[in-house]
Amino acid sequence: MSFDTDVLISGAGAAGLTLAIDLARRGVSFQLIEQNAQPFNGSRGKGIQPRTMEIFEDLSMVDRMAAAGGPYPSLCQYHPDGTHTMSLLTEADVFPIAAEPYAAPLMLPQFATEAVMRERLAELGHHPHFGTRLTGFEQDAHGVTARMEQETGEQVIRARFLVGTDGGRSFVRHTLAIDFPGEALGVRAIVADVRLEGLDRSAWHRFQLDMPATQVMICPLAGTDLFQLQAPVAME
Repeated sequence: MSFDTDVLISGAGAAGLTLAIDLARRGVSFQLIEQNAQPFNGSRGKGIQPRTMEIFEDLSMVDRMAAAGGPYPSLCQYHPDGTHTMSLLTEADVFPIAAEPYAAPLMLPQFATEAVMRERLAELGHHPHFGTRLTGFEQDAHGVTARMEQETGEQVIRARFLVGTDGGRSFVRHTLAIDFPGEALGVRAIVADVRLEGLDRSAWHRFQLDMPATQVMICPLAGTDLFQLQAPVAME
């Protein structure tokens, strides 16, 4: 039985990149495809948890992650009477131990996280194929036949395995009718990366405390000159 690759990974976000790096260092052949024409350039997620740092250490890129990001700032909460209170988002007296070598989360916006991961993947001789969309696939007893669409036309490849790392609206998951259990929060929000002047970058600012319908949070993104703005949007 002939195969074009061992593993076809659909989705070149953090999950797909993690799998690709692990396969690359083990000498397993793969193709990493991404339907978007370029990498995601927003922060969206901005925190890396301590246990994830352990994975990045195993993948030989934790030092670069730490250098690109920074610690979480204190939280500054503004009250209606014009006063404000400061608090820590992480415990001040938690220190690394052998069982938990990374004591606190690292702030690193998603676009920066994925940039470090692509750099590590390139060191291993691989890169994502952007502008390549999975349009269909069939599984048989031996592997998967996948159809992909690019600017140059459609391509059909054979892979031993197909892995869907294509997010919450996963084409792979929908095609296989795999449930995505969870709860709808019944809220809408805007998340934007913005440049602001006159706002202290040493704190995560929270306005309209205890007023969920109008609460605004503005967080300086470590390693950048950006702030992440989070605010609710009325349901229609």
